[in-house]
Amino acid sequence: MAPIHDKLIRPILISKLKNQAIKPKAVIEELRVHNGNAIADVVALYKDAHCFEIKGDSDKIERAVKQGDYFNLSFRRITLVTTTKHLNKAKELLPKFWGIMIAERKGNEVTLKYIRRARNNPCFDKSLALLILWKSEMLPLVEQHDKSTKNNSRRLLAQLISRTKKKVELSNNISTALIARHYQAMP
Repeated sequence: MAPIHDKLIRPILISKLKNQAIKPKAVIEELRVHNGNAIADVVALYKDAHCFEIKGDSDKIERAVKQGDYFNLSFRRITLVTTTKHLNKAKELLPKFWGIMIAERKGNEVTLKYIRRARNNPCFDKSLALLILWKSEMLPLVEQHDKSTKNNSRRLLAQLISRTKKKVELSNNISTALIARHYQAMP
C-alpha cells in the first residue's frame, strides 16, 4: 500500500476542520511559533488557537516531540495527526494532553479519525505564546501604554501583557489577533 504523506493528509485535515459542527473562524498553515523556533503545520482558530502537527509515514515521530516543546509553550490545545505506522510511538512519546488523529487508507480514500481528543495543556506559557504575534498585534493588548511602549521589544511587550491577563483571556486574544491577520492577508 502507498505511504501516506503530509501533502496528502493536510488538505483532508483542513477539509475536516472546516466541515465540523463547530467550524474554526480561520485556518492558518505554516504558522511560526516561539520566535520562529518551530512551525505549526495547521492552526485552527476558534476561541483558542488549536495546533495540528502532521507526521506522515516517512516523517520521524521524534521530531514532533522536539517541536512539541515549543508548541506546548504556545498553544492550549495540540493534536498530532499521523499514521498507524507511528501510533504506538506517538502514544509512548507525547504528553497525555495532546490529541492524536490517525490517517488511514480506506480503499482509494484517506480518512482521519480521533484516537484521543486534545485536553487543556498545562505547559502553556503566556509570555512565550504571545511571540506568535507581531509587535503591531501586541500593542493593543498592553493595558496602559504611551508613546514609549511602541519602542519596547516584542519580548518585553509579551512580558508586560502576560502579567495583566489570565491564560484563557490571553489565549482568546491571540486567537482573535491571528484571525484578523488571516483575513487581512486574504485577497
